[in-house]
Amino acid sequence: MSEPIPAGLYRTTLPMPGHEAAIPAGVLVFVGQRAGGERFVVRPGSNRRNRWYWSDPTLPLPPSGWMWTLRRLPPEGFYTLPEAIELANGGRWLKNAIVQLGYNGAARGILFIAEDHATETDNVLRFSERGRVIEDDLLDRLHWAPILPVSAPRTAPVDDQDIN
Repeated sequence: MSEPIPAGLYRTTLPMPGHEAAIPAGVLVFVGQRAGGERFVVRPGSNRRNRWYWSDPTLPLPPSGWMWTLRRLPPEGFYTLPEAIELANGGRWLKNAIVQLGYNGAARGILFIAEDHATETDNVLRFSERGRVIEDDLLDRLHWAPILPVSAPRTAPVDDQDIN
């Protein structure tokens, strides 16, 4: 176990030695690496569109065995359901439905179902700001949905060769 753990999202299972108040057990953290190679751990800063954004302060990732106590989590993003989910209010999310995966501060997975608003003029799916907390068993069985991000439109003129 000498190789460092990969960058990504994790749930702490034990407090970080020497930083127990800042990084307690049972919280969401991101493990990353700076350009100079220094590895760090950080708690979430803010949440927009069901995604966490990270900010200072970061803490150096200790070289101790603590990093091996972290539970790796799937990345936030879009997935499909491996099975139908029956809801308490009598509703149902169907197998293969598109969902957005996010996390709460306790690093528990939250699913947000895709909605097609028929009265909207834009051809887009929308995801609620309110989701459903899921168990790790379902979290580990979600199927990645390769929905591509779209960047800002080009401002330069397009010539005929770009159209083909």
